[in-house]
Amino acid sequence: MATKSERRQKIRFGIRKKISGTSQKPRLSVFRSNSDIYVQLIDDNDGKTLAAASSKDKDIAAQKTTKVEKSKLVGQAIARKASELGLKDVVFDRGGNLYHGRVKAVADGAREGGLNF
Repeated sequence: MATKSERRQKIRFGIRKKISGTSQKPRLSVFRSNSDIYVQLIDDNDGKTLAAASSKDKDIAAQKTTKVEKSKLVGQAIARKASELGLKDVVFDRGGNLYHGRVKAVADGAREGGLNF
């Protein structure tokens, strides 16, 4: 019987087989821990992180809101950083998590910020 983390790892590898990011259309990767959420814009061709944001950033961590609302702010922050780099289109990588709750809030926040995926 596979543990929860092993199951999620298998799902992650399946997702990564199908999608990858380029410099024009980077991969928006989401990592969700119990307390925080982290997102990165990744160019898989060069193996470089173009931009990153997390709920630990000072302006987001200072706000006393729920984790879902902070996740939405993280999505808006990554969208801001992407627009500064001149990026509009991304490929969304939910990292083996269900597209629900905090992961969905990141996606909604990024869409509100002007990213297309």
